[in-house]
Amino acid sequence: MDDFRSLVKACDANGIELAVDVALQASPDHPWVSEHPAWFKHRPDGSIQYAENPPKKYQDIYPLDFESDDWRALWDGCLEIFRFWAREGVRVFRVDNPHTKPFAFWEWLIAEVRADHPDAIFLAEAFTRPAVMHRLAIVGFTLSYSYFPWRVTKGELTEYFSELSTAPSVDQFRPSSWPNTPDILPWHLMDAPVTQFAARAFLAATLSPSWGIYGPAFETVDNRAAGNGKEEYLDSEKYQIRAWDRRAPDAAWLRSIIADLNRIRTDELALHTLRTLQFHHIGNDALLCFSKTPYAGPQVDPVDPHAATILVVANLDPIATQSGTTWLDLGALGVDPAQPFQVQDLLGGRTFTWEGEENYVELQPGSHPGHIFRVVQGQ
Repeated sequence: MDDFRSLVKACDANGIELAVDVALQASPDHPWVSEHPAWFKHRPDGSIQYAENPPKKYQDIYPLDFESDDWRALWDGCLEIFRFWAREGVRVFRVDNPHTKPFAFWEWLIAEVRADHPDAIFLAEAFTRPAVMHRLAIVGFTLSYSYFPWRVTKGELTEYFSELSTAPSVDQFRPSSWPNTPDILPWHLMDAPVTQFAARAFLAATLSPSWGIYGPAFETVDNRAAGNGKEEYLDSEKYQIRAWDRRAPDAAWLRSIIADLNRIRTDELALHTLRTLQFHHIGNDALLCFSKTPYAGPQVDPVDPHAATILVVANLDPIATQSGTTWLDLGALGVDPAQPFQVQDLLGGRTFTWEGEENYVELQPGSHPGHIFRVVQGQ
């Protein structure tokens, strides 16, 4: 624990918050197994039932029985786990498979933790049915993984994020978009060039109010699949200790893109929301065009009038240069159709003067994965 406390202090000194991954289950030699056997399911022969997902057998995992006769004591025991780490300075909890536990349990536990630590954040590591993911949000989870890893084409991205940005989804579900995770190397990143990694980071960072990456593998462009027909890494950190070569040829360029995306997200309020997302037509299926305006929320002071509208054009093709003509909804951008306006590229550094709804765009994947334009009227 002395080492852990030292780590917390070092993180704090560098402006980093430490998150803890909480998996509510036990190993066969955990004290709860002998001290509280009623907290686990048993077979007819009296042995404790280990985890199974046929045909897989996880004999080193004993699932907790949240509906056992001694459920109150079990729930209190689980609450103490979160309280213990909260007392040690942790405020971010990434919860493993929360959808396999009762909703009532999470509603109670999250409220109890936040009674003492209102700044606590709960991330639901849940890739399951949409209704279940939404229910987790309703009972108190701050963020949830989304289906972004499997939304690739223009049609898929438009349909999914249109759903997320409108009621009822936008009122209850706060998605976090991850191009990859420690468990998942999506098929479109297998053997993919660095430009594909940059394109997926660009989309996650601009479409979603929250985004993240499984850092070492993503930053070093680890695109090697296990080859077992599943979306898994060849050399997964889940099964071994990895040493990562951050000097990999493509890593520096990709890291610079990620750093720029985070800098722009920090500065631009419009990228903090989904509620104002508006897709615009562009005459190329390899290009995606959308805008966002800042959103202050109901019954609060209006957003700073100088906060900018953001217009994004993304290249979905990691190989070839793509071009197209926009058909912009100027009303959604707050632009007077009778006047020219400027679009300032926050990622590429160039400024263009546009007029009307039709404007030409060309993107080269090896240069930048897209444009993040700040829209300025009257220049």
